[in-house]
Amino acid sequence: MIAHFDEQLDHLIREALREDIGSGDHSTLSCIPAGQQGKAVLKIKQDGILAGVDVAHSIFTLVEPSSDIRVFKHDGDTMTAGEQAFEVKASIHTILKCERLVLNCMQRMSGIATLTRRYTSQLQGYKTRLLDTRKTTPNFRLLEKEAVRIGGGTNHRFGLYDMIMLKDNHIDFCGGLEPAIEKAWSYVQKEQPELKIEIETRSLDDVKTVIAAGKGKVFRIMLDNFTPEQVAEALQLIGGAFETEASGGINLSNIVDYAKTGVDYISVGGLIHQAQSLDLSLKAVIV
Repeated sequence: MIAHFDEQLDHLIREALREDIGSGDHSTLSCIPAGQQGKAVLKIKQDGILAGVDVAHSIFTLVEPSSDIRVFKHDGDTMTAGEQAFEVKASIHTILKCERLVLNCMQRMSGIATLTRRYTSQLQGYKTRLLDTRKTTPNFRLLEKEAVRIGGGTNHRFGLYDMIMLKDNHIDFCGGLEPAIEKAWSYVQKEQPELKIEIETRSLDDVKTVIAAGKGKVFRIMLDNFTPEQVAEALQLIGGAFETEASGGINLSNIVDYAKTGVDYISVGGLIHQAQSLDLSLKAVIV
């Protein structure tokens, strides 16, 4: 899994640098001699949870393997305005080529990690775990989900390929819960037995149907747009026979009410798409 992540990160960095640099960093090429060495520090300008330090290290060392990075604060650390996250020594060309990509990644990731930590802190003392979703920025999912993990959340499926989730449109197009379950189960047995099946329910009657039709086939029941009271009632019906996930309309003001029900997971798309980037800057150090 680590190698898979590293491969995807390498691809992301190369494509992002290609997008930004194009035919050349002409601003730097025009005024900085090639080979001139320099130093810069990553300054923290806003309180929160730091994320993306390891990614920054990967960016600098991919461009210049001999880059010397001295880390003062690590991913997942609480950060306070005025602190420094790391210092980098490398050629000035490398520092300036990497600057914007490093900041774009770290500011976005730190914002997501900070919001995720606000959610996970609300769940302390409860068994419920916090999940992210596929509501991510195209081609940046890898690092948005990594930021959720750094903030204390749990990554749900990464894409359409690593589990089966039968949502409302699948169910409606297929003709109902029972045929959707049966067809998905048949597909899994034939094509990829390791794939797990999760199915969305929209009512307590749906829950009863899945309990009857999905035993031994479905591993998790999603309770979509249920009130906390309805979640509690659904859990009584399920009786621990399936994993459970509450989703839809859950936010910082009501997440504890859902956690009190004892539901296994709560998924919140807003961890990513509602997060605000935090303020960081990379500044030259002139000795």
